[in-house]
Amino acid sequence: MIETRLTRAFGLRHPIILAPMAYVGGGRLAAAVSAAGGLGLIGGGYCVPDWIMTEFHNAGETPVGCGFITWRLAGVPGLLDDVLAREPRAIFLSFGDPAGPGAAVKAAGVPLICQVQTLEDSRAAVDAGADVIVAQGAEAGGHGDSRATLTLVPEVADWLAVHAPEVLLCAAGGIADGRGLAAALMLGADGVVCGTRFWAATEALAPKGHHAVGLVATGDDTVHTKVVDIVRAFDWPERFQNRVLQTAFTAKWQGKNAELAQDQAAHSAWLAAIQSGDTSIASATVGEGIGLIHQVKPASEIMTDMTHQAEALLGGGWRRES
Repeated sequence: MIETRLTRAFGLRHPIILAPMAYVGGGRLAAAVSAAGGLGLIGGGYCVPDWIMTEFHNAGETPVGCGFITWRLAGVPGLLDDVLAREPRAIFLSFGDPAGPGAAVKAAGVPLICQVQTLEDSRAAVDAGADVIVAQGAEAGGHGDSRATLTLVPEVADWLAVHAPEVLLCAAGGIADGRGLAAALMLGADGVVCGTRFWAATEALAPKGHHAVGLVATGDDTVHTKVVDIVRAFDWPERFQNRVLQTAFTAKWQGKNAELAQDQAAHSAWLAAIQSGDTSIASATVGEGIGLIHQVKPASEIMTDMTHQAEALLGGGWRRES
């Protein structure tokens, strides 16, 4: 058992938070992570009320939290209040100004987690009352900016130590095993947020065919792109790109954003590929850590494996297998 400020604050057995992966992090996965001693979060991302409420139901009686894409939340009035009424363990905000929704979260007495991609974002998160800041490097799956985890985390840790020492810090981006967890703690984090490793959990809602291609991929096979957002007609802020597995489709359209936006046949092809499991078109949303993952496992096993490896490393007892 690794005890940190994060485990003490949330009553956890492991300093691990499930990244709220949109449409992949459902109630069963969030509940499995919480039941195993981490902090499970439902991936409320694009703020679809019926989906989110269904996944809270699927979590059963296990306490879980919920994450939102902040800029999207503003367009769905009442959703945050409905989720807060369920007394979630935490609310996770990322990709936008957390001030408005953050005030509502704080007023409800619910812990506020803010994911940031730059030091400037960290300042805004502290101003919004964040209890936990997640410093996310560009290695992460899904959306992110350009900073790397290895340098962003200690820089934010140093800034928090001076300006907001009571705020907890987690690392995200490329953390897929105990080596990443141990490294994050050494960089000054109180815990980690993991997405891609739990994307390959038994309980994850990964689209058809995506686990098969993901488990044989390497970090080299991922790409930062706008293509997937354009074909889904998601109006993401310009600064954020989406890390996914490269496909023939993303390779064809990379850098042709304006042309792709007008090509309705391409949009239809991508949506059909999601339904059919055609992974030559539809990209799996994973980070560079995918190259460290070779097996789909229950979330509880993932948690145990990660923590045991980190414990051994921190104690000087782990060696790489030959």
